[in-house]
Amino acid sequence: MVRRMSDLKTQEQKISDHNVLMRQLRDYCQIGIDLVWQRQIIFLAALGLAAFYYDLGLAISVLFLICLSEVFDFCLFRQFLRCQACDARQARRFLILICFSTVFSASIIIIYSISIAILQGPTTHFMPLFFLFAAALFAAMNNHQLLPVLFLRLSLYGVAFLFIPIRDLVITQAPLSSELWAQLFTSIFVVFFIIDSSVSYLKFYRSQLAQLAALTREHELSLASIKAKTEFVSTMSHELRTPLTAIKGAIDLIKSGKLGEMPTQAEAAITIAQRNSDRLLSLINEILDLQSVENNSMRFEFAATDLVEVVKNTVLDNAPYTTKLGVEMVTDLPSTKVLVDVDRKRLGQVFSNIISNASKFSPSGSKIIINFEIDQDQARVLFSDKGIGLSEGDYDKVFDPFSQIDASDTRKIGGTGLGMNISKRIMDAMGGTIRYQRNTDVGTTFIVELPRELREQGSECPSSGHSKPMVA
Repeated sequence: MVRRMSDLKTQEQKISDHNVLMRQLRDYCQIGIDLVWQRQIIFLAALGLAAFYYDLGLAISVLFLICLSEVFDFCLFRQFLRCQACDARQARRFLILICFSTVFSASIIIIYSISIAILQGPTTHFMPLFFLFAAALFAAMNNHQLLPVLFLRLSLYGVAFLFIPIRDLVITQAPLSSELWAQLFTSIFVVFFIIDSSVSYLKFYRSQLAQLAALTREHELSLASIKAKTEFVSTMSHELRTPLTAIKGAIDLIKSGKLGEMPTQAEAAITIAQRNSDRLLSLINEILDLQSVENNSMRFEFAATDLVEVVKNTVLDNAPYTTKLGVEMVTDLPSTKVLVDVDRKRLGQVFSNIISNASKFSPSGSKIIINFEIDQDQARVLFSDKGIGLSEGDYDKVFDPFSQIDASDTRKIGGTGLGMNISKRIMDAMGGTIRYQRNTDVGTTFIVELPRELREQGSECPSSGHSKPMVA
């Protein structure tokens, strides 16, 4: 058992090391691609100076070698970045090729710098040493993703950086008071500076990798928690809906009087039970709808639908509720069909949510006015109430889940705060929009806008349509 656990940990460590190496290789190759033109400009400037002041043949030869190196690097980087999944052996192969490429490109720069130093003769060698310094600093800044590559490049540059002044000292046998010794000491100082800079960039990059790994782990834990929560809520909602539906059916049957006349006190208790079972069932249905929306599993049956008919049916369905709250619905509807390609049931759900909200927040005795705005491409249904009036700053509260404009414990009408969020997602899935604007006097107007189905007016709507899942 202990051995199996040890083998499992070893396997997990290998996978973790492979993932880190893949990330480092990917970062290195991507930066190599991103900086390709910056390198070319630097090379052309350096070779132009060599051609003008020293040797045209040297510049042309080095240019040819640089072209070979850059083409090889570019093809290698592109090949790795296109590789969707590399195993450990392939990753090591790419690393070996990158190390070979590093030695080749660094050797070209070293040959160029030393050649110029030889042409200059024993002197301070500002130009070749500066080119080596720039190349080493560029490597420290942009090659820190892969430690073997960084070590190889800086080691080669460091050797060349010290070789140039030491060669002059050997040739001239200069005394310690000579500036050639000062050049050597300065070169040693510069080498240490490059090493220190490289260590700083390397530490910074590795700290970023560690932070990214920690964020990835947290993200995976969050996704697992969200999935568990979603599954739990969905399961509980389904398990609750079945018995609650049965309870509600029994209460409705008792309330209807079909089982016999009830005492007055019992009737009052049954009325309370009926009202609260309705609220619980509505809550469970909204939670299930929200889960479907979040999982992109809500299905739609699209068909050419008469928008006027949907509005009429929704008004009839919600009339008992608005009447109970003392709110009247007034409609001003077109006399002809307005065809849209929607899911009739889901669109009716959106309209019912709007009417329900308008009724809740409108004073008793007020009216909800429902009318249309139609142009060639769009059809808009407007629901205007005389309620509390929403400002532009209330947008998040209106359309975010579990949000309430009046979230206090003293609000008159209960609710989950899910209806408008679900409505917005349904409209997005059907290619429409839902928004609101504050009325000039009092209240709010909600606007549902849909693209029109371009058919002849009076044509029959098909009885069935195409089905597709919701895309949130």
